[in-house]
Amino acid sequence: MTGTGVATIGDCRIAYRRAGTSGPPVVLCHGAGIDDATVSWRHTIDALADDYRVYGIDWPEYGNSTGNVTHTIDTYVDVLEGFLETLPDERVSLAGISMGGGAALGYALRNPDRVEQLALVDSYGLGGRLPSALSWKLFAQVPGLTEFGKIAASVSNETVRMVLDSLVADSAALPEPFVEDVRQKLMEPGSIKAFKAFQRNELSMNGRVATNFVDELESLLVPTLLVHGKRDPLVPVEWSIRAADLIPDAELDLVKNCGHWTPRERPERFNESLLEWLPDYQRVRQPQYPKARIPGLTRASY
Repeated sequence: MTGTGVATIGDCRIAYRRAGTSGPPVVLCHGAGIDDATVSWRHTIDALADDYRVYGIDWPEYGNSTGNVTHTIDTYVDVLEGFLETLPDERVSLAGISMGGGAALGYALRNPDRVEQLALVDSYGLGGRLPSALSWKLFAQVPGLTEFGKIAASVSNETVRMVLDSLVADSAALPEPFVEDVRQKLMEPGSIKAFKAFQRNELSMNGRVATNFVDELESLLVPTLLVHGKRDPLVPVEWSIRAADLIPDAELDLVKNCGHWTPRERPERFNESLLEWLPDYQRVRQPQYPKARIPGLTRASY
């Protein structure tokens, strides 16, 4: 059973996708830019629905969500906290990609007693400097350039692949449904507005970022899975490697032939990894990977 819903969080109306009718709750947090719950989590929501109650939220001014907010990780942590308070569960599992990973991590550090397990996917918030931040900032500084680029990129699926070439490992190998999802987002009026605001608030010209949780990772009390595409051109894979060493209870899963959008570039591979990690109260599975929790444990990549 799948559907949609809306939760009122302060002045925001937070839209979400919902799937599954039983099992532990899992909340999925998408990333910045041309994204929403459907774009990043289309396959993951379906894969989890048999065994979990799944919620994929849209951040304010993404997807079908509204709300005049300051686009920062601190704001998104507050929004996530408000959304989780609408659920009947005392504890949930969280998964976040990129910017959404930073928000999920910020929430888990603030509320470790509310988080069963945490999955950070090509996550923001694990380092102090993004090498690609300067080009994003310069692009956003020219009036109208971002909007023009968005329109130009949405002309065809081939132009979309050109845009995705800076985000993924092999844009030519992407399945058409993924490309079409991104194209539809590019064609939506205002679909890049929130990302521009996030860049202004979180990224500096020298690449320094406003949110860096590295110094707090050793105090993170939540079992954490770090998934990272080995060929991620945006967020350095070294961020996740270091985080796996610092977080007391962590596993590291490095995915070959994958860039920044792991759940869509390698959906079956990613979903298998996430399902193996999540708490399972519905059935007994034979684990493909060792379940021992030791700092820096790395799963076999393939």
